[in-house]
Amino acid sequence: MSDSVVTSVLPDSIVSLIDVEKSFGKNKVVKNMNIEIQEGEFLTLLGPSGCGKTTTLRMIAGFEEASCGTIKVQGVSVEDKEPFERDVNTVFQNYALFPHMTVFDNIAYGLKIRKRPKDEITKRVNEMLDLVQLKGYENRKPDALSGGQKQRVAIARALINNPKVLLLDEPLGALDLKLRKQMQVELKRLQKKLGITFVYVTHDQEEALTMSDRIAVMNEGIIEQLATPIEIYNRPITKFVAGFIGESNIFDGEVTGLVDGILDVKTSAGTMKVKGEGFHVGESLHVSIRPEYVKVSPDPVDGFNLNGTIKDFTYMGTVVKTSVDLKDNTEIKYSRFEKDEDFQEGDSINIYWNPERAVAIKASK
Repeated sequence: MSDSVVTSVLPDSIVSLIDVEKSFGKNKVVKNMNIEIQEGEFLTLLGPSGCGKTTTLRMIAGFEEASCGTIKVQGVSVEDKEPFERDVNTVFQNYALFPHMTVFDNIAYGLKIRKRPKDEITKRVNEMLDLVQLKGYENRKPDALSGGQKQRVAIARALINNPKVLLLDEPLGALDLKLRKQMQVELKRLQKKLGITFVYVTHDQEEALTMSDRIAVMNEGIIEQLATPIEIYNRPITKFVAGFIGESNIFDGEVTGLVDGILDVKTSAGTMKVKGEGFHVGESLHVSIRPEYVKVSPDPVDGFNLNGTIKDFTYMGTVVKTSVDLKDNTEIKYSRFEKDEDFQEGDSINIYWNPERAVAIKASK
């Protein structure tokens, strides 16, 4: 494939982090960060508290200085540039609105600082009010707005300067669940309409899966996996990612056989089969299987020796989740849209699955 074809298919990187690290004293919170963020994509930095995701965002914004490495925006190094010189804007969780200013003046603030003409400011603010569906609210002050309305004002204020990149630090964290889900849809729709690159920080895995083009799953200062939501959910490459994204049953085991790409695996809970490449007999590994892919039988299934006792059924609204205690006291879960009436609490049951639905993961280092 020629270079011209590659260039026409793949968008250019708009933000690059090259060997970036950040330490606070002896505590290294971001380690050897290398990532290319593509123009127009919605990229989410996802991970638990303290994993370095917000620090990474703040380094891109210019609110934290990298201890080493290079940060580029549109191919230009920005380590020595002030935040307002970086062509990026940030939306914070607490919105950071000026309480004494109206909605109009909050949104107009960036243009007024840049001393833009009054008629231009009015035109641009009205465009932003239409964009975030707040027409008619321009004379209100922040304390007269709902949480979702405040968030949209903060987004409009960030967008009015036409940034190339919008950085969002858990902007939905203060909202209730129903409004949070509504704003997820609105934010994604807004991002697609504008074509602006969004770099989004959250610890909410469902939020990341719902909104993102790609997700960078972070743990202890490193990116464990960077891929599309579907790839990360269906094919996690580390034990941490398998356990952090969605719900997974994870076993530690050893390869005891290998035929046509199907591994026989021995674990403390019993034996199982999983499809896997690049493994050899005697190698340690992790096996991950999602609850929705687990099958059950009253009788043993060839290739599997995972017998257990049904512990309980939990009604989750859309699904029924069943917990099973295996012989080594491992608890495994499987889910269905409705309760399997063939089984009751206390029944003995055999667990199995399609080997291609399980994921073989190299043993953690």
